[in-house]
Amino acid sequence: MTALSFETFPPKSLDAAFHLWDTVKALTPLAPRFISVTYGAGGSTQALTQEAAQTLRKTSGLAVAAHLTCTGQSRADVLRTADRYAASGISDIVALRGDPADGGAFTPHPDGFADSVALIRALANAGPFNIRVGAYPDSHPDAQSMRQNIDWLKAKLDAGASEALTQFFFEAHTFLRFRDACADAGITAPVTPGILPITNWARARSFAQRCGTPIPAATATAFDRATREDRADLFALTHCADMCDTLISEGVDALHFYTLNRPDMTLQVCRALGLLPPAAMRNVA
Repeated sequence: MTALSFETFPPKSLDAAFHLWDTVKALTPLAPRFISVTYGAGGSTQALTQEAAQTLRKTSGLAVAAHLTCTGQSRADVLRTADRYAASGISDIVALRGDPADGGAFTPHPDGFADSVALIRALANAGPFNIRVGAYPDSHPDAQSMRQNIDWLKAKLDAGASEALTQFFFEAHTFLRFRDACADAGITAPVTPGILPITNWARARSFAQRCGTPIPAATATAFDRATREDRADLFALTHCADMCDTLISEGVDALHFYTLNRPDMTLQVCRALGLLPPAAMRNVA
């Protein structure tokens, strides 16, 4: 059975808080390994992330992986946050360098961690955390080559991380090539593909451009045509389900979905893959 996990983001209003809870409730029948809660750029949502992660852990009974970054924070601040997570029963952390709120180049805090490897090493020494990290099948925008991109991932895993969750991508072979390159580099930890079910093509295209994720020309053309013909949702479902099916057929045993707090498309993809329990199907449009 394919293992599943889901990323959410923290709410900024009471209505959004209820929507987050509804999202997690809808995804619970899929028996997720964990639910992750993101940080905003520059650590802008750190208080909201902490509150949402702790509340979900307390109320849902699910494993919750809280994002933690070193952007804009001192070492002491980061480790205090980690201690608060541990005290609330959260032992899973997604450790990331993080991006500045202004979208500029990363500059370490004067009293902070220089990079994600230093952050991971400190967390590994601070307590019994299960640390996951980010990975980039199309290479990180700051990496000078794919080799450097993979070497940095290996350094993060060697520093104490147990698993890598990838940035989203648009074609299955992008991940499969990356997985093979990681294995060739001696990486033995799980590398789990990050999946973005597309509910709004214009927004997804803009998001990909900001993240430095290339969009294959054929994929862009197909999404543009489907949008013009008012069948974008159907095409997005087919595209995502086909991509996941290919990954599973190639031996991928876990998928990590970026839900954007919109569970419907994720649920429909999982149903198409045969991963949704029958009892939960009646809640899927």
